[in-house]
Formats: sequence, C-alpha cells, structure tokens
Amino acid sequence: MFTSLKGRSVIVTGASKGIGRGIAMRFGSAGCKVLVTSRTLSDAQAVAAEIAAAGGNALGFAADVTSQAGMQAMAEAAVKSFGGIDILCANAGIFPAAKLGDMSEADFDAVIATNLKGAFLAVSACLPSMKAKKSGRIILTSSITGPLTGYPGWAHYGASKAGQLGFMRTAAIELARFGITVNAVSPGNIATEGLAGMGQDYVRQMEASIPMRRLGSIMDIANAALFFASDEAAYITGQSLVVDGGQTLPESLAALQD
Repeated sequence: MFTSLKGRSVIVTGASKGIGRGIAMRFGSAGCKVLVTSRTLSDAQAVAAEIAAAGGNALGFAADVTSQAGMQAMAEAAVKSFGGIDILCANAGIFPAAKLGDMSEADFDAVIATNLKGAFLAVSACLPSMKAKKSGRIILTSSITGPLTGYPGWAHYGASKAGQLGFMRTAAIELARFGITVNAVSPGNIATEGLAGMGQDYVRQMEASIPMRRLGSIMDIANAALFFASDEAAYITGQSLVVDGGQTLPESLAALQD
C-alpha cells in the first residue's frame, strides 16, 4: 500500500483541460488540496468545482506561467489557502505547429516562454515554501517529442521539452539537500482534446505505431505524476518516466508487423 497523500497541498499549472485537468482531478481524488491554475479564472474554477463535486478540496486560480509576478501570486495563494506547498505539477504547455522556414521568432519565443521558462518560473515561485518545510515534490510534464523523438512542425516544442529535462537534472542536484525531488513524466501520444484536433488520420497512424495499439489515457499520465509525488518515490530524483505504450521502442514499423 502506498502512503496516503491526503491533506497535502498541490499546485497544477495548465490545469483547465487535457493532461493538466486529469492530474488535478487525480490528486483531488487522492485527498490532496489542489490549486487549479489556468490563464482563465472561469476555466480553473470549473475544474475546481468538478473536484469539489467528487468530494475533493480545490480552488481555481488565474495566472500566466510566463509571468514571474503571476507565478509568485500563485504560490502565495497556495500558501495562504492551504498552509504551504507540498507538490508542484508544472504542466502548462502549448504546441502550435510551424515548420522551419515558416516559423517566426514570435512563434518560437511563445513556445519556449510557456513550456520552458514557465516551468522555471513556477518552480522558482514554489521554492521558498518547500525549502522552509525541507520537503517537496516537483513534477514536470515533458514529452517524448524532443528528448527522444522528433515530429515535423514541432522543432520549438521539442526544444522546449528537451530543455525541461536539462533544467530538471541540475535542479534535482541543487534541491536534493532541501528534501525536494524533481522529476518528469514524458508522455507519448495521449488522447486529449489537442490530439483529437489533429484529425482521425493522425490518430490512426499513431495507434498503428504504438506496440499497445492504442493511445494513452490522461489517467496514465496522472497516475505517473501521483507516483512521483508519493513517499515511496522519495529516493527518485532527476528522472524522466516515459509513458508511451512502447511507442519509442520499435526501430521501424516493420517491427510491429505480425
């Protein structure tokens, strides 16, 4: 049996939909106090209301992860409402597609600012509370795209996700003496609103390239984040857990032929 996380304080960024919403809901069902963070307050409050309706404890908060002041306000809200910060799930991310030659400087900067700088700002804002308690769990939502694979149109996204893992490794070293672990979940293709928007042809092609022959679920990622937050994962830091149904294993599609 895993030690209960009931009563622990959790911040989830980018929590209004997709993987972030799933992570917030999962921590809520585990009895955690969840600060659901999104750029739009009504969206954050809607997810918080879902958690509350299921018997959990959650508040919605509006903040932009690219803003240092916004992240500091987020951390202060968690401390004020929940008495501290035990767990940060730095999940916020964007993935607009643009191939090289068409990608503008603004396109590149927007992805790096949200996915990479946003993770740094969220972590930095939560550190004072975690250091004071001499404990904490930081979980980044990375990706297989960038660290392990590539996909046309996502050079900026891949760079941001690979950058997250570089940040994670040094952060894990620096923060270990404070009892704070830093890890990442690296999803493969997960059934979210964003993926559905890429069309059925894309989905079918992805399913065919995954040994388990299906897309992952949001709960597959949320459960991995929950594990990293557990007491049982206390000696794991600086690691990335790939959750992809084996997608990165075959050297070619021929390896999946029956």
